[in-house]
Amino acid sequence: MAGIYIHIPFCRQACHYCDFHFSTSMKKKDDMILALAKEIAMRKNEFANEMVETIYFGGGTPSVLTNAEIETLIDVVYQNYQVGANPEITLEANPDDLSKERIMELSKSPINRLSIGIQSFFEDDLKMMNRAHNAAEAEVCLAEAVKYFDNISIDLIYGVPGMTNERWMQNVNKALSFGVPHISSYALTVEPKTALDKFVKKGEIAAPSEEVSHEHFLLLVDVLQANGFVHYELSNFGKEGYFSRNNTAYWLGKKYIGIGPSAHSYDGIHRSWNIANNSLYLKGIEGGKLPSETEKLSPADRYNEYVMTGLRTIWGVSLQRVHDELGKLFSDHLILEATKFILQGLLVNDNGIIKTTREGKFLADGIASDLFYVT
Repeated sequence: MAGIYIHIPFCRQACHYCDFHFSTSMKKKDDMILALAKEIAMRKNEFANEMVETIYFGGGTPSVLTNAEIETLIDVVYQNYQVGANPEITLEANPDDLSKERIMELSKSPINRLSIGIQSFFEDDLKMMNRAHNAAEAEVCLAEAVKYFDNISIDLIYGVPGMTNERWMQNVNKALSFGVPHISSYALTVEPKTALDKFVKKGEIAAPSEEVSHEHFLLLVDVLQANGFVHYELSNFGKEGYFSRNNTAYWLGKKYIGIGPSAHSYDGIHRSWNIANNSLYLKGIEGGKLPSETEKLSPADRYNEYVMTGLRTIWGVSLQRVHDELGKLFSDHLILEATKFILQGLLVNDNGIIKTTREGKFLADGIASDLFYVT
């Protein structure tokens, strides 16, 4: 199984917390579509022996593209790659782009999964984040989307300054009321050089509290699990049969090609990333050269990456896999370093699979860094 990720580097406006690569100017959108199509074709040999099972439009805001533009890019994938019989084709979308008419059109396209950036159902939260949609649009688009799409994921943000536990639960329960089978939820994080970073430094917005975020996270886990969701990755909850196939492939170390400026690719041994500059990306592609950098992952890099991704998931980190793929040095290191967290009740060794406990889930990334092999 392999996947193709297509980065659409445009947004109608900049969210205050976002540090992803995008532009709010649409002037180069037509040129970008042509360049993305060209890169897809240029790189077909990388997957000559692979079956593409997922196509994911991320960004940015992919829903700023027209249906025709989206289908053009999907067609180019089909023309140049072996695509499975029932691929998962996801479109990240914002509520302000999802009118009833647009949803109906999308339902007739190859897109079979929507990932909708709700973030909050409260107007003041959306204004603080500088989201392009409002609370009413969030509810209207979901009410329509569930009529036409079975596979829908929504994003929610917790740990928002001033958000009480009760208000957070209102957000979660509102999301559940629409019957969506997948929810991705993330703590509000202050990333360097974002507008939120500047506001926090100026004292205009309170810094998010890790304690509050932890409380919100535990409430989220309990409520979603009580409603039949499987907490299959630190930030992702899905009903059986509705786990993100695209993201699951990332976490399990499958191969993927990232198309577009700033997109990353992985072939099991090498990681590469395209330049995060629209103009330079366009110039490179127009000249027939992919503007990217590549690094070969050392055994330590591969171990560290597996630990980081594995601890975030229900599948954990397999001692046998570490031993078989990387050797006894790394499996012994993992056992040794994991022991203190097992004694603290944050990790468990489940028949050779190292996993986080309920108490350890929220700390997964920090625990993983302590398990890294540092040369």
